[in-house]
Amino acid sequence: MTVQRFLPLDLTAATTLLCDADGTLFPSEEPAYAASADVTNRFLAGLGAERAFAPEELQRMTNGKNFRAAAAQLATGYGRQLTRADLDGWVTEEKDVVTAHLRTVLRPDPAVQGPLERLSDRFALAAVTSSASSRLAACLEVTGLAALFDADRRFSAEDSLAKPTSKPDPAVYLHAGATLGVSPAEAVAVEDSVNGALSAVAAGYPTIGILQFVPGADRRERTEALREAGVAAVVESWADAERLLC
Repeated sequence: MTVQRFLPLDLTAATTLLCDADGTLFPSEEPAYAASADVTNRFLAGLGAERAFAPEELQRMTNGKNFRAAAAQLATGYGRQLTRADLDGWVTEEKDVVTAHLRTVLRPDPAVQGPLERLSDRFALAAVTSSASSRLAACLEVTGLAALFDADRRFSAEDSLAKPTSKPDPAVYLHAGATLGVSPAEAVAVEDSVNGALSAVAAGYPTIGILQFVPGADRRERTEALREAGVAAVVESWADAERLLC
C-alpha cells in the first residue's frame, strides 16, 4: 500500500465518503481542458488576449476550479468585470461542449469501480464537485459509476448552491454536509486537486489526497501541495484508499 500520512485519521464515527469527481473518480480533467480550450480562448480574445493558450496552460492556471470561477479570474486579470448574463452564456456554451466530448472519451475503469463498489458496503457515497450537475451525471453514466452515487447525493458548486461558486470556496462541502446531515466526524473527503483539498479542509472534513489520475511526473509536487493544503494522507490509487479506509 502506497500511503503517506500527515495527520491522524479517525474513522470511528465515519459513515460517509465525500468524493470529488473530475480527476478523482475519472480522468476527465485533461480531455475537459482540451475541449474547453477553444471556448476559453474565444472568451479570452474578447477580453483582449493577444495569444491563444494551450489546454495545459489553462489547466495549470485554473486546476480545481469550474469554468465560471476560471472565467471570472481570467477577466479580472485583464481588468474586466463580466455581467452575470454574459458569464452565464459562456458557462453554458463551455459546459455543453465539454460534456459532449467527455461522453465520447471516458470509459469504465475497474481500478476505480471495484474499490468504490466495495467501499459502498462500508460508506454512503456522495459526489461533491465544482462542475455542473449535467456534466457530473454524464461522466458518472459513461464510467459506470452512476448507480453508486444517487441523484440526491450529488452536489455541484455550479448548480446546487443559491449562488454558484467553485472550490476552493468550502460552500459546496458545507452544503453537502448540511443536506446529508453529516458532521466532519462522520465523513471523509477524497480530492485530487489542491483547490479541492482546500475546499474540503476549510469545511472541516478530514481529507485524503488521491493521485490515481495525476501524471507520474507531477506526483511528488502534487503530494507536497496536498500536504500543505491540510490533507490527512495521500494515496496513489483507489485500491490504496480502500485499504486505508477499511
